[in-house]
Amino acid sequence: MSYNKKVFLIDILHPAHVHFFRNVIMELKNLGHKVIITAREKEISIDLLEAYDLDYHLISRQRNGIMLFWEMIVRTFRLMVICRREKPDLLMGIMGPSIALAGFLLRIPRWIFYDTENAWMTNCFAYPLATRIYTPQCYLSKQRSNETRYPGYHELAYLHPNRFQIDKKIVEKYGIDPDAPYVIVRFVSWQASHDAGEKGLSIEQKVELVDHLEQFADVYISSESPLPENLSARRLNAAIEDIHHILACSRLVVGESATMASEAAVLGTKAIFISDTKRGYTLEQEKLYNLVGNFSCSQLKKVHSLIQEELSDPSSVEDRKKAHQRLLQDRIDVSSFILDEISEKITS
Repeated sequence: MSYNKKVFLIDILHPAHVHFFRNVIMELKNLGHKVIITAREKEISIDLLEAYDLDYHLISRQRNGIMLFWEMIVRTFRLMVICRREKPDLLMGIMGPSIALAGFLLRIPRWIFYDTENAWMTNCFAYPLATRIYTPQCYLSKQRSNETRYPGYHELAYLHPNRFQIDKKIVEKYGIDPDAPYVIVRFVSWQASHDAGEKGLSIEQKVELVDHLEQFADVYISSESPLPENLSARRLNAAIEDIHHILACSRLVVGESATMASEAAVLGTKAIFISDTKRGYTLEQEKLYNLVGNFSCSQLKKVHSLIQEELSDPSSVEDRKKAHQRLLQDRIDVSSFILDEISEKITS
C-alpha cells in the first residue's frame, strides 16, 4: 500500500488510549509518517507510553472538579502551540475535547473515537467540533451525519488475534498457574469525567464479593484506589504491559471497569461488569455472546449467583470458547480499520 508522508498527532488522555492507538502509531511510523503523541498524566498512562517506548509531550496532569475545566484550557493551549509548530495533517484521540477545539480553531482535521455514551458533557462539546466521529455499531445513540460506525470494539484495536497472542510464561512469572482456575477482580477510582455521580461498590460490598469468589478460586485484585487492609494481600502486582496475558488465562473477570470487562470478552474470558451506568458494547457482548454479565451495584446477590454458576459448571468453559470464536468472526481488527480510513481519507 502506497502512502504520502504525513504528520499525525495523537492525544492520550487515559491509559486505555495508549493500548488503543499503539499499533496504529507503530504502523504509521513504519510507513515513514511522523507521529506526535501528546499525553495527560492519569493513573498509569505515562508508564504505559514508556513501557512501549513511545515518545510523548506531557501537556497536562489529571485534575478533578472545577480544576478539570482549567486543565482543559491549559491542555488546549499547549496543544495549539504544538500544532502550530509541527503542522499535523490530522489530529486523533478518544473523547477528544482538546483536539476537537484546537483542531476547529486551527482548521486541522480532527477524528474522535469513542464508545462511552454516558460521557454526555464531553460528547456534547466535542462531537459538534469533530470532523469525523468513529463509534462501534453497538453505540447507544442516534448516529450523527459525520459519524462512522464499525463492527468492533475499542479493545479489538490491541487484543484482536492479529495483534495479540497469549503467552502463558508471562502469567507463570507472577507465580500464577495459567491452567488453574483463578479470578481477576477490578476496582476503579471513579475519577473519570464520565464517572460523575457514580460511587461504585462500597468497601463492605468489595469484601463480600472477594470472600464469595474465594470459595471457588484464587483471587487477584487490580485496583486504582487503595484497598482495605483485609484485601491488600490479594493485590495483583504485575507489570502493566502484562495484564492482558493474565486476563486471557483467567477463569473469570469481575469488577467495575467496562474496559476490562470488554478486554476479557474479546480474549474469550467471561466477565461480570458491575456499574450503575451501562455501555452499549458490554450489553452487546452479553446479548450476542453471553461473554459479559451486566449488573448494577444493588444486584450483588445476582452477581454471586452468576459467579457460582460460572465457576461450578465445567461446561461453561466450552460454551465460552464457542462464543469467543463467534465474536471474532463477527468483529474486525480495529487498528487495521483505522489505518484503512487514514489511507483512504488522508494519505491517498
